[in-house]
Parts: sequence; C-alpha cells; structure tokens
Amino acid sequence: MKKTLVFGASLKPNRYSNLVVNRLLAHAIETEAFGLRAGEISGIQIKTNLEDFQNLDTITLYINPRRQPAYYDLIIGLGPRRVIFNPGTENPAFYSLLEQAGIKVEVACTLVLLATDQY
Repeated sequence: MKKTLVFGASLKPNRYSNLVVNRLLAHAIETEAFGLRAGEISGIQIKTNLEDFQNLDTITLYINPRRQPAYYDLIIGLGPRRVIFNPGTENPAFYSLLEQAGIKVEVACTLVLLATDQY
C-alpha cells in the first residue's frame, strides 16, 4: 500500500482524524499525520511542518473549508495521487485546483472506505 497523510490530525481520541490514523494502521497502510499540535497517535508522530512529507499517495483531509485556502499550494506541491474530502471538508473551489494539477479528488469518508475495502 502507498503512503497516506492524515491532514488535520487531532490528539483527541474521539476525533475522526484520530480514529482514521488507527484504522489506517490496522489496515497496514503506511500512515503519516499533520496537525496544528505536535504529538503522537499510536506511534505516529503528528508533525506541524508540511515540508517533512514526501512520496504521498493519498491526503485525507480533516480541516474545514474556511481553513483550507492557506494550504492549497502546499497540498498541491506535495503531489499526491488523490485527495479525499471527508464529510465537512467539501470544497468545490479546491477540487478545481487539484484537478487542474492532475490530482484525483474523492468526496468520501475514509473510515467508510476502509470498512468496506474500497480504500
């Protein structure tokens, strides 16, 4: 499996971004995490600097659309194959930018994709 970046990872165990880190690990998917606060989820370091990431297949988003514009160029610059927009992160303006850069857009729930073997 190729590497996934959980973008907007939270240290709070009840947050979906935290749950998805654990589910990705349970599916033996190489996982990295980016968040506003450094920390650790099940041995995965949450990094606060996007320059620490390379060779990503998928970025799964967990930040709301109002905060996304500050990261448009950085996410595109990471060159993932796809970006998953989880519920609450939908952003048609960003979809267009990603598609223009040749990055696949998926509007889906990463937890559901994993649970149904569609990831």
